[in-house]
Amino acid sequence: MTHSPNVGDELGSFAVPASAVPPLPKEPPATPVTPKDAATVVLVRDAADGPGIEVFLQRRVRSMAFASGMTVFPGGGVDARDADASVGWVGPEPKLWARWFSCSESLARALVCAAVREAFEESGVLLAGTATEVVADTSGYADARAALTAGKLSLAEFLTEAGLVVRADLLRPWANWVTPEQEPRRYDARFFVAALPEGQTADGATTEAESTRWQRPEEAIADAEAGRVALMPPTWHTLAEVGRFSSVAEVLACERTIRRIMPKLVNDGDRIVVEM
Repeated sequence: MTHSPNVGDELGSFAVPASAVPPLPKEPPATPVTPKDAATVVLVRDAADGPGIEVFLQRRVRSMAFASGMTVFPGGGVDARDADASVGWVGPEPKLWARWFSCSESLARALVCAAVREAFEESGVLLAGTATEVVADTSGYADARAALTAGKLSLAEFLTEAGLVVRADLLRPWANWVTPEQEPRRYDARFFVAALPEGQTADGATTEAESTRWQRPEEAIADAEAGRVALMPPTWHTLAEVGRFSSVAEVLACERTIRRIMPKLVNDGDRIVVEM
């Protein structure tokens, strides 16, 4: 992936309503917590009612320790088993993902596998298949999805038993966001984008979400501006970025320069300024 000017090249700051983001910690940790590697998947599809795209969003249950009540993209922490080199693979090799995300090859493999696993666990979308075909009907893998979610099955074990491979060619690198140092829980999250595979359906069958929906990015931002939903700053910024495209094809064709962004949140009355 070569560099060219794109929507990910500009960095600066933006302001959001204080009510639309999590409250800032009153007592930051004396020593910043080491961020945990994580993968986030921005699932997109073409809007049915004209030009533009829709994204799959879920509102996290309020009992969650991190981002409770927030509207987010599917994703989660990397599991040690995600780095299993035995997993079948089609698409850009781990060494390329390592270059794009400026990390080790083993971590790059784990990040891609975590993205595939988390998307399946949290939305039922399976970015896997054979060397020539992508899974179109995931209904036969319900038990495996439950076992993956419970940690009783690794992604490599599931794919091997099902005769499937990771389809890394369905994913694109998008961004790298790190939770600010003042937060008690921190993640070094790599963001991916992926189109909803033909024939598949994204659902809300996860205990981590109280509701899910497909929505145009600009509508999700309008909901946050109006106080109807709360968004993490990376989610807000990503929605603004992908909302500029008129089709999924344009999103997937966008060339990205991935920079590690650790935003600083500053109180400014009834607004929070997100400095990047």
